Amino acid sequence: MIDLDGRIALVTGGSAGIGRAIASSLHARGARVALTSRSAERAREAAADIAGEATDTILGLECDVRDPAACEAAIETVKERFGGLDILVNNAGLGIFKSIREMSNEEWETQIRTNLDGVFYMTRAALPPLVEADDAWIVNIGSLASRNTFAGGVGYNASKFGVLGMTEAMMLDLRYDGIRAAIVMPGSVNTGFAEGDEDRSWAIQPEDVGEAVLHVMSQPQRTLVSRVELRPSAPPKK
Repeated sequence: MIDLDGRIALVTGGSAGIGRAIASSLHARGARVALTSRSAERAREAAADIAGEATDTILGLECDVRDPAACEAAIETVKERFGGLDILVNNAGLGIFKSIREMSNEEWETQIRTNLDGVFYMTRAALPPLVEADDAWIVNIGSLASRNTFAGGVGYNASKFGVLGMTEAMMLDLRYDGIRAAIVMPGSVNTGFAEGDEDRSWAIQPEDVGEAVLHVMSQPQRTLVSRVELRPSAPPKK
């Protein structure tokens, strides 16, 4: 079981779904955690729910990852509050599932700026404290859509393919700076992405993704699990 006592983590898009589960998993293993949301209220509420009585160990921050200045401000706040940064989890993302005929320019830009540009902006802002840390981590949350295209996925596929490519290049760029970079790629997760209220107990649960992130970071410092693909073990038969 990995012990993160004394470690400092930032999780983007951490107020709900996968991001919240990751933030909770890191906090439960002893890390001090900052989580971000575009809504300051949602960020504070999620942080309070996760913290319990340990309110000095978690921080909810308003941050739109599409804004480089907002990313830089979030990193500075984490440094001021906790003294540094050891772990960055780039999770913030959204899905707009339309064909290329139907997708507007605005929808395309929103998806690419959030899912792809946001990873770049937050990572760039986080590099100075990560370089100073001992055994730092960047874990990007991709998707099986990072490798598998589907109709209606023109924007989502493009953004997630980009995250996979960026992560693999990032790994090579940063490996000699003491930073390990990896990507976790879940398939169908039981979050608000899916429409309808049908039973989705067969799907990956958000906490399963949190456990996958912990698994990636549990390796000895000489070893890197650079890519993890998560699939439901028994999805509905088509």
